[in-house]
Amino acid sequence: MIIIYTVAAILAVLLITIVVLNRAVVWRAQQSEIYDCREEMNITKKYDCILVLGAAVRPDGSPSPMLEDRLRGAVALYKAGVSDVVLLSGDNSGEDYDEVSCMERYCLENGVPKEAIVRDDIGFSTSESVYNAVRTLGYKNIMVVTQEYHLYRAMYMIKRMGAEADGFGTDYREYFLQIKRDIREYFARCKDFVKVNTSLQK
Repeated sequence: MIIIYTVAAILAVLLITIVVLNRAVVWRAQQSEIYDCREEMNITKKYDCILVLGAAVRPDGSPSPMLEDRLRGAVALYKAGVSDVVLLSGDNSGEDYDEVSCMERYCLENGVPKEAIVRDDIGFSTSESVYNAVRTLGYKNIMVVTQEYHLYRAMYMIKRMGAEADGFGTDYREYFLQIKRDIREYFARCKDFVKVNTSLQK
């Protein structure tokens, strides 16, 4: 019986920790502006870059619905004059898989000039994309473009690294199995909370 109570107590502590860390991440991100793609765009602030976070690419090299919507949002922001730079960050780890070239191709085909595009081919995760934007490339004022559930974590990490971040949620549609992503994001927020608040990314 003592073992059962001990296990239950440990699980309760873990659950509380997950909830608290998630609330901390979301609360910190919500201190900045988060724009909704379904509302009229009224952004007067100028940013160092528009950071587009990578997502899955189809076998034929075209963007998945989620990635396509991120790129659609980024193009709209660029054309609205939000920034002169579109930073495309994603996974380009193999000959047969290249998120960044897919992203660049979409932007070029939709009116973003090549000189406005900066590639980050080693954005293998959200934390690496953020680190590369802030620490490697030196951007200090960033507009993050991704779906809303994902925005909070990226914005939180950028702010913890000493830069400023607002977000543009690109939920133009509903996504298949989104509940699975939402659950995964709960744990990802905890992982990156620890990572960005330790020496791993400082």
